[in-house]
Amino acid sequence: MALDLSDQPEIVQQAYGYAQQGWDLALSWLLSPAAWSQFALLVIAYLAAVIVARRLRPVLNRQITPAEEATGVIADSRRFAVIFLPLLLPLLAYGFTAIGETLVRSMFDSGAVIAFGKRVFLFLAARRLVRDIVHDPFLKLLGRYVLLPVAALYMFGVLDDVLAALTALTVTFGNISISAMALIRGIIAGSILFWLGGWSTRQTSQFIDAQEQMRPSVRQLVGKAIEFAIFAAAFLLLLNIMGINLGALAVLGGAIGVGLGFGLQKIASNFISGVILLIEGQATVGDFVELDGGESGKIVKMTARAAILETFDGRWIVVPNEDFITTRVTNFSDSGSANRYEAPFSVSYDTDINLIPPLIEAAVSKHPEVLDAPYPPDCELRGFGDSGIDFAVEFWVNGLDDGPNKYTSDVLFLIWNALKDAGVEIPYPQRVVEIKGPMPELKS
Repeated sequence: MALDLSDQPEIVQQAYGYAQQGWDLALSWLLSPAAWSQFALLVIAYLAAVIVARRLRPVLNRQITPAEEATGVIADSRRFAVIFLPLLLPLLAYGFTAIGETLVRSMFDSGAVIAFGKRVFLFLAARRLVRDIVHDPFLKLLGRYVLLPVAALYMFGVLDDVLAALTALTVTFGNISISAMALIRGIIAGSILFWLGGWSTRQTSQFIDAQEQMRPSVRQLVGKAIEFAIFAAAFLLLLNIMGINLGALAVLGGAIGVGLGFGLQKIASNFISGVILLIEGQATVGDFVELDGGESGKIVKMTARAAILETFDGRWIVVPNEDFITTRVTNFSDSGSANRYEAPFSVSYDTDINLIPPLIEAAVSKHPEVLDAPYPPDCELRGFGDSGIDFAVEFWVNGLDDGPNKYTSDVLFLIWNALKDAGVEIPYPQRVVEIKGPMPELKS
């Protein structure tokens, strides 16, 4: 008996109509001998799939799985294929059901029940794919909220109706109207495209970083260029998928470009300066630099807008790329070149100063980090001070002296021990005080 829902909302009437159609279809299946035969074929197809999968899966697992020590593209491809073995059962059931559907349609000229069963097996395959095979958080989220709902709609045979309703529904943004289906398709396609863009960028970066014959600056430039090209292509492809006319965006893009040109001059200048730095390689990741403004540190990262310097005390300084082009920069090149430092000291005026240079040079050369090239340690007389004779020893090392705290400290220890062992006195500050006139009398 049909209910009178004429006074109810349209969505309620539609839902009741679909429910009534489902009930009528279920009754027709229960009372039809052809339907019962199709149910029997579904059961037989599933049992056959279970038997074949139990026998076939161990064989495929042994044949496809490579040895643990195997490497290379083929081995990786075989390991990737093994991941999909859990789909064997539902796909075999789907295939056997398709064969049964052909037989049923030839015998009864009807196959609605077995066709529904085939779609059920396809839904189970999609569910197992999302649950057991996909481990990436984004892909699992996409499978759970996109793939499974689509598979469920297809299983119940209403996918085409839902797609048609979404296509007819339009969403308006100002003067632009776009169908809800195009918007959903754009969101899904955009998510997949930009995920693929990020994945391909990571793979490309790993490949480029492995090319040690390329300069670090060139590797960074190539990586950034490829990343920009990948995401630009993904954006254009997304616009095409959504059905947006690229020609209509040309005027808008030109206006936005002019506005950005005036409003973002500094950002554009820093971006171009970053490209120049990457091409010329005058300052790259790993170098210790000191800018004209006093900022100094090791370059730990170079972005499109700025370079990040890490100081000796662990602070990060963000320096715009333009400063490396328009101001004077001292590059100490901590990435491998030698640097010269000096350690000053004094000896007493009673010392034979001719013995000091060879004594100190021999002592400093024992330091494991002090180099013989480009020059060995060199002790020089610097002057005659108020309290003693001033010397300084120059030495070369690979690396940076953390102020006078790293290599200079070690060298000063070596100088102190060498002078003490040789009996050379290190003078104290001395002052001569002259008192003119008679001494004042002391009162008792």
